Amino acid sequence: MDSLLKGLFGGSKPATPASADDGDFADFAGAPYPVPVQSFNPMTASPVKDSPAIPTSSTGIVYTKWYRVWERTSPRDFYTEMVILPFVLMLVALHVWGRRKNKRKARSWMAAHAPILKNEFAVVGFAGRDSPLLEDVESEGLAKASASEKLTIPSELLKENTAQEYTTYATGRQNVAFVDVKITMFKRYNPFTLFLEYALSTFFDSIKAPEERMEATAYTFDGKEKELVAVPSQREQTNLEERTKGLQSSYDGCVWAVVNKDNMRRLREDRYDISLTVTKDHPKLPLWASVMSESAEVTDALLTPELIKLVEEAGDAAFEYLIITDQPIDKPRTLDQTIPRKRLTLSLHLPSSTAPTAYAKALPLFSYFLRLPDTLVANAHFRPEVSRKIKATREDESRKLRKVDEEEKAEERKLEGDRKKKAEREAKLKGLSAAEQNRYLEKERERERKKSEKKMAKRG
Repeated sequence: MDSLLKGLFGGSKPATPASADDGDFADFAGAPYPVPVQSFNPMTASPVKDSPAIPTSSTGIVYTKWYRVWERTSPRDFYTEMVILPFVLMLVALHVWGRRKNKRKARSWMAAHAPILKNEFAVVGFAGRDSPLLEDVESEGLAKASASEKLTIPSELLKENTAQEYTTYATGRQNVAFVDVKITMFKRYNPFTLFLEYALSTFFDSIKAPEERMEATAYTFDGKEKELVAVPSQREQTNLEERTKGLQSSYDGCVWAVVNKDNMRRLREDRYDISLTVTKDHPKLPLWASVMSESAEVTDALLTPELIKLVEEAGDAAFEYLIITDQPIDKPRTLDQTIPRKRLTLSLHLPSSTAPTAYAKALPLFSYFLRLPDTLVANAHFRPEVSRKIKATREDESRKLRKVDEEEKAEERKLEGDRKKKAEREAKLKGLSAAEQNRYLEKERERERKKSEKKMAKRG
């Protein structure tokens, strides 16, 4: 009875030790009794320098200061980085080496060809003038501010378009409006892409193998100096007209080329202008070269002994093609694209060496190419029979395009007429009652039926 009353009114029970068989509290059975942490007084505590890390639990986890990484890690934690890092460093090194190699090669080409370009043209490279500031114009006047030497942009002989492509520019010569030069090199900065392009070109004929080449294109005036030369004042316009009054810079248009036989098929497939020519071997040319021309008389006028000698000196390894054309590279789709645009193109392979002396064999041919517009102005005037034959080919293409253009316009006119008829029909039906609409539609069906019967009768 006594124990029952103690249980009802909160009497104390003797503490019993935790049983080892109690599954709910087995994890806490052997835990030590928690000890309160002593408060830390920064005024009385003595600093301990470079004290070793002390494990705080039985699991072996080390707690240390944030900068003592060597006490929390081991070399085995960086095995993945040790494998990846050498490949990353190798790729970076190859990229830097490839870009520098291409830049050295482009500069080497420019060092060998710059004297010739500067000798033939008044301006070589990319230069210009900035616009004057508003403050300078207000203080000094427009004329004086525009003539300031501070606005001159220094000339840059080469411009890097991409890591594998460099360009240069030249202008300021009689008979030539300007010359664009493009230097294309291997993707040395990306060896995996370079290897992939080589591999794909081996299995697929449509994919070209990577090549290093220089392609120069000269755009001739062809009697259009007034349209192509920009002059800032009427006075300079008058001076230009006086200087060009007795000069003749036009010549008869044609498509003519001397090509390396390794490139004949590719040129004929890729270029519309070359597809207009006929290929013939010339006895005076090397065996690896051939002529592509629209007429034998054109070949007699343009294939000079000097050109034959220079092509032979350049060699099979360097020479690709020399093209004189007035037609577009891509097949024209409109009549505007058939307008003749006369230009000359020279393509040469780049040597493997970066020394300027490696271009010695091809330099005379490049110099001849820059002077070739003068030869065209002097000699490229053919007999009327030859000119008519050349023009007939262009007129055939223009006739085809004109026919296609007229058919497209007729189709557009028909569609426009159908749209107008439909709009008029819908407007007329809206103004009719339901019965009138039914009669109108019935008459339409009757007319359509009669038309179909007439067609069937004509076919029978």
